[in-house]
Amino acid sequence: MKNEFKGKIGRTFDDSTPWWPPLTTPPEGSPNVLVVLLDDVGYAQFGCYGSDIATPTFDKLASNGLRYSNYHTTALCSPTRAALLTGRNPHSVGMGRVADIVSGFPGYNSIMPASAGMISEILVRNGYATYLLGKWHLSPQGENQMGSTRERWPLGRGFERFYGFLGGETDQYHPDLVYDNHQVDPPRTPEQGYHITEDLADKAELFINDLRAAHPEKPFFMWFAPGACHAPHQAPKSFIDAYRGKFDKGWDVWREEVFARQKKSGLLPSETVLSERPHWVPEWASLSADEKKLYARMMEVYAGFLTHTDAQVGKVIKHIESMGELDNTIVLVMSDNGASSEGGPKGSFNEMFYFNFIPESLEENIKRIDLLGTPEAHNHYPWGWAWAGNTPFKRWKRETHEGGVTDPLIVHWPKKLAAKGEVRTQYLHSVDVMPTLLELIGIEPPTHIAGVEQQPIEGVSFAHTLGDAKAQSKHVTQCYEMLGSRALYHEGWKAVVFHQLPGLPGAPSYDGSDPNISFDVEQWELYHVEKDIAETNDLAREHPEKLQEMIALWWQLAEKQQILPLNNQPGRFGDKRYRQERYEYRPGIGAIP
Repeated sequence: MKNEFKGKIGRTFDDSTPWWPPLTTPPEGSPNVLVVLLDDVGYAQFGCYGSDIATPTFDKLASNGLRYSNYHTTALCSPTRAALLTGRNPHSVGMGRVADIVSGFPGYNSIMPASAGMISEILVRNGYATYLLGKWHLSPQGENQMGSTRERWPLGRGFERFYGFLGGETDQYHPDLVYDNHQVDPPRTPEQGYHITEDLADKAELFINDLRAAHPEKPFFMWFAPGACHAPHQAPKSFIDAYRGKFDKGWDVWREEVFARQKKSGLLPSETVLSERPHWVPEWASLSADEKKLYARMMEVYAGFLTHTDAQVGKVIKHIESMGELDNTIVLVMSDNGASSEGGPKGSFNEMFYFNFIPESLEENIKRIDLLGTPEAHNHYPWGWAWAGNTPFKRWKRETHEGGVTDPLIVHWPKKLAAKGEVRTQYLHSVDVMPTLLELIGIEPPTHIAGVEQQPIEGVSFAHTLGDAKAQSKHVTQCYEMLGSRALYHEGWKAVVFHQLPGLPGAPSYDGSDPNISFDVEQWELYHVEKDIAETNDLAREHPEKLQEMIALWWQLAEKQQILPLNNQPGRFGDKRYRQERYEYRPGIGAIP
């Protein structure tokens, strides 16, 4: 029996010896861990990754730590979060899509099994305090109401405190807030200066202060995922106006300037070739004066949003530093997927118009240009800026070319990192983060959690790369699938195929491909990404045997990882269990998400 009494029980207290079960403690000297997970931030949008957008907090962390130039995600938010927290591929744990888009197959039901324990569940059992602030997006949509089970909410998956929102996005000024397991209203109004990212930073400081009041030495694991810079792009006016006129040059010129800085800083190899502008992204010079004015302002809003986010993360970092704890805090800064094209070719004053096929006129949006970024708008920039934000790569979020799956990753840990400002080029994936953190802390992955046998961890630690720029990556193979698009990375090569979604604005297909084409006949591309990271030289015709080997391996892994059946129709096979014929709404109930 665990913690069997080890004292002595006599007839009286004088004849007895008391004994207390030992407290669970982490390994000696265990670091704090702060994971900063941004949303829809492209590879090239941090200052330290080539951008001219001001991100002084992230840049300082990079200059005193490491930038990884070859870090990969899953192309979409929920799957990346699942991979990060569990160390398993997203389909292997039922999260092959965002939690809202489900189907009745093991890889796509959004029901993450207890056999895929999260790092929060491991650390809390090893003496850590565990906190989540911001976006969750890992519980089925039908379980996000106040009357639902909390089994798959943060407090049901190893986090001791939660302040944020359960869904995939929220209004920055009027968020759908949940505090632990109950809904709450924001503490202030927009007129009083409220913004959710500032609120999350304040709560992060509060959680740390509360911990230190109770346990001065206990390490914490904090997952800080503000939802920025996912639409709606909203930020205080002063942050937005700081960029007035900065993007009038347009996305073509901006992208070339970013690319030059990326190579000059050593982020990219000198021989890297910039991928070409695709035909579905208009040349900036071809736009009308009003289009340029509107699209430049939309990018100014986004840039202000990112700089504002950087400032709030900076507040949390400074608070940890003021307590004398930054030296032994592992800080990771990353994004969940490539920059988002969900504003469409023309951007949107309200991205819900775009998703619901409601046309917007340029004339009307020009009239409302000063409302962009305010509580009156739910705006998203045009996809030309997403394409530029993923420099030097092709495509964007939701797709398996490098623009959708390659993201920034910064690692900062002054106590153990001798390297300062260096670049690491090893191939990494989101599944590698969890086993890496466990190794750095000194905790072995458990075989069981709460009596449940754990399925194998599929990621591999990259801890050995922190001190050795020339170390070989241990991650040699990675299978990708997102909404029908697929890819396989294997030993420096990549096979990839884009599969268009049906029914999107601009249908039948924005790039000219057939969304109804059979998965068996479409044309895969082949790149030697070890030398051609931007996927500019398709070698499919030169190496047909290599391509067929890669495709065969993809199918083999797809079956193993629960990726099948393939489906590029997000609403197909939706979960009807929560679609009841009758609901009762009585006074005082919680908000319905």
